[in-house]
Amino acid sequence: MTDSQIPDDQYSHGHHPSVIRSHSWRSAENSAAYLLPHLASGMDLLDVGCGPGTITVDLAKYVSPGRVVGIDRAETAVNEAVSLGVGNVEFRLGDAYDTGLGDGSFDVIHAHQVLQHLTDPVRALREWKRVLRHGGVLAVRDSDYGAFVWSPADPLLDRWMNLYHQITARNGAEADAGRRLMDWVRTAGFTEVACTSSNWTFADDESRTLWGETWADRVRHSSYAEQALAYDLSSTAELEEIASAFLRWASDPNGVFIVVHAEVVAWNT
Repeated sequence: MTDSQIPDDQYSHGHHPSVIRSHSWRSAENSAAYLLPHLASGMDLLDVGCGPGTITVDLAKYVSPGRVVGIDRAETAVNEAVSLGVGNVEFRLGDAYDTGLGDGSFDVIHAHQVLQHLTDPVRALREWKRVLRHGGVLAVRDSDYGAFVWSPADPLLDRWMNLYHQITARNGAEADAGRRLMDWVRTAGFTEVACTSSNWTFADDESRTLWGETWADRVRHSSYAEQALAYDLSSTAELEEIASAFLRWASDPNGVFIVVHAEVVAWNT
């Protein structure tokens, strides 16, 4: 691959309505709280891999009247984001490796759950560093699937996890990205770097229903299912069993699912 070629990465989740529904639950408060203390009115912010835009429009409130741009390579996601109709936010098609934006265009670059899906995360980070102004803030947050925990135990949920690692490995992606963020960011040329961690915890009736039902649908219908079958890693019958296991977990009043994230803030010094 030459420097001019953009990697044609395979998104392991895809954009089935169940995925969009799950991603639309995300907000600045539940998914980017580590970034909020670094935001100020008038900052220009780029949200890379913005998905359906719910985090983007929340971040826009913190930097208004600053310019906010959300980019995503999936037209389905961008169309969903545009429907939110927030005044100081622009959504457009764009690629993490080649944003098409000018040098030093933004004070803040944010990316949530993006680097784990890229075959060359360091290349993407270098592109974001180019677009970031001197003294600007990079904020990246990624989950670490290998650190997820849940109860009650269920071998079918263990199989779900194993299968997800197999799928992402076939796609050249890194499911356990959280633990690698510091290394990737430093390798991309950032020297002033801070790392923290935070969780999503699904343990009440409402959150268990959201997590369990959306993952049941994703296991049946999203790119997770399509790729598991296409790569000959699973069968329709097994996927149905895994989906049923998620619904059983969601209906258990003692059910707990903890999604672990690492988050890195870096300054373009």
